[in-house]
Amino acid sequence: MQYLVCFDMDRVLVDHMSTWQYVYDRLNISNEEAFNLYNQGKLDEWDWLKMDLAMIKDAYPEINDKKMRELCQGTPLMQGMKECLQWIIDEGHEVAIISGGMQETATDIACMFPSAEAWRRRWGGINRHRGCDTKFHVFTNGWLQRNDGSIDDYGRYQVQMNGKGSIVKMLQRRLNIPKERTISIGDSAGDLGMFEESELSICFNPWDEKPVAVAKMTIRSRNLLDVLEAIKNQIKG
Repeated sequence: MQYLVCFDMDRVLVDHMSTWQYVYDRLNISNEEAFNLYNQGKLDEWDWLKMDLAMIKDAYPEINDKKMRELCQGTPLMQGMKECLQWIIDEGHEVAIISGGMQETATDIACMFPSAEAWRRRWGGINRHRGCDTKFHVFTNGWLQRNDGSIDDYGRYQVQMNGKGSIVKMLQRRLNIPKERTISIGDSAGDLGMFEESELSICFNPWDEKPVAVAKMTIRSRNLLDVLEAIKNQIKG
């Protein structure tokens, strides 16, 4: 029986607090102002994304799509990530990355598992410039590229903070995989929607204790081979 396995990215597939923060660190900038405004309820997610992109463009006025992709390179990946994902794919199951993180890093990960099919525009697909498609379903946030390669003022906004559960439900319908054969892995309160739509929810490398109270299993390590063991046990019964 085929399973759907959904992963958050930051602090789960990536061994860094945030793929956005990784870019900020490389540019020596801080989004603390926007972060605080959001936490005070003075900024919604859409405006937060636009404010962060404006900050990046102010810090690096000549920024373009090519440079943004370069800034994402080298993001540290979680130990055991490739082995974990490879087993799931080799066993014929579906993998989704559902994250508010940067699309380029998610695409880098997804491209480690290319499909035999030529690239095509699809829901959950990756950017055309890679020249191939992936076996994964990828939903992330980030930036949009204009025709001349410059960065648009409006960002790529596929994943709402509290909207991950809706994406999981749509995947289940499209793939004909029920909740009973869905597994989700996340680290924070933003992953609760995924947890609610999954038979097995794993809080991995938790950012805070809120998801720990909801998840069916908590793994306090930074090695995805520990998660793989739990996935195998769930699938093989």
